[in-house]
Amino acid sequence: MVILQPEIDERQVAPNLDKFLKVITNDGGTIENIDIWGRRRLAYEIQKKNEGIYAVVNFSATSETTQELDRQLKLSESIMRTKVLRAEEAIAQVAAEKARSEAKAARKAAAPAKAAKA
Repeated sequence: MVILQPEIDERQVAPNLDKFLKVITNDGGTIENIDIWGRRRLAYEIQKKNEGIYAVVNFSATSETTQELDRQLKLSESIMRTKVLRAEEAIAQVAAEKARSEAKAARKAAAPAKAAKA
């Protein structure tokens, strides 16, 4: 998972990430999926910013390649945070985020109904 600066145009996220992901393909790894979640509110302020552009990349690579990718991402000024997880951990976190988003949407949908009854 990568959180990019909110000032970046969302259309530039994929090309921006591709520069870094060449590390994986050059070392024989494969990139299965790039899922750009878009601009989201951060759980806490990072570099005095409340928002960031989230992107999740699923890939297969050696541990050395993964460490090099993480190192290069952390050196970039356009990247606010990175988190590299094994697939099992990532699937659990994505499922938890989806459940949280669905619960939030259900609360928002229920709020106008309560206000209408009052």
